[in-house]
Amino acid sequence: MTNTLNNWLSERRIDGLLSRNSETPILSFEFVPPRTDAMEQRLWHCIRHLAPLAPRFVSVTYGAGGTTQTGTLSTVLRLKRETDLTPAAHLTCVGATREDVDDLARCYRDAGVNHIVALRGDPPAGAADYSPRPGGYAYASDLVAGLRRIADFDISVAAYPETHPTASSPDADLDNLKRKLDAGATRAITQYFFDNEIYLRFLDRCLAAGITVPIIPGIMPVSNYEQIVRFSAVCGVTVPAWLRHLFDGTAKNPELRRIIASMVAVEQIRTLQTYGLNEFHVSTLNRSDLTYAIAHILGVRPTQTNASRNVTDLLETTEIPDDRETPANFDPTEGTQEGAPPFMLRTLFG
Repeated sequence: MTNTLNNWLSERRIDGLLSRNSETPILSFEFVPPRTDAMEQRLWHCIRHLAPLAPRFVSVTYGAGGTTQTGTLSTVLRLKRETDLTPAAHLTCVGATREDVDDLARCYRDAGVNHIVALRGDPPAGAADYSPRPGGYAYASDLVAGLRRIADFDISVAAYPETHPTASSPDADLDNLKRKLDAGATRAITQYFFDNEIYLRFLDRCLAAGITVPIIPGIMPVSNYEQIVRFSAVCGVTVPAWLRHLFDGTAKNPELRRIIASMVAVEQIRTLQTYGLNEFHVSTLNRSDLTYAIAHILGVRPTQTNASRNVTDLLETTEIPDDRETPANFDPTEGTQEGAPPFMLRTLFG
């Protein structure tokens, strides 16, 4: 009898990707506010599809210089009114006075929106560097403290496993994170990364610095490899050689790309679960199919209690464009297709 057969009969088998960790992870999703009617239809189709998966929360991003404030506000308030989801509104320091920001925060508070993602924000288009607005909140730590004075918000902030591109050093970047948390933030959500070792080393540094709040890994499914390479170069995110190898020769095969993208994201999450992590924030790019497939493989299943209420009925017969592939000209860093760029593709909101 061969060794292989002996191992099989004795049930001494190697755990595979799907059985490595039986615990179902906790997921949250990120959406982008729409700029056009067509993009709004796509967004709400995505929400309707993903809502039954019962994410812990869903965040709505905010454009550079506050350019999508209206879209973010209307999307968040509609999520609160028409779904059972817990919306998290991105809010930045740029493009507004403290009074303006405080008024917006009170609007969220009065509508029952309790979760804020507090960010410094990107400078407006054409501005080379960030400079605090006179009369405004200067940095994310100031914004967190201001929000704490308004209400008992659940506040998330940004973290950078590979260091913020404009930080003077990794230690200075970590000090900035600690200031945001000391000001009253509840958790941090990381910039996306592909090498889990980078995140785990960052987590060790956080713990050594006395940071004990959850540091939620940001997961970016690679729906368009060439774009991710461009985004990562700007964000300071490492694109490993093994990822390039996986996508070699796939430019004209979108179906294969989706399979690879789901495999990579699932493998990344499952590996992190072996280190005790069990909560992850996934960027959807307002495309539901890939996110839904990843969640399904991870064991996340629909629940009736978290399905969208009015949204499901409203969009049941709406014809939605094929959302399996992000258009070739869709560049989230430009904010031209769907409003604010994805949280995990931004670099300057420390």
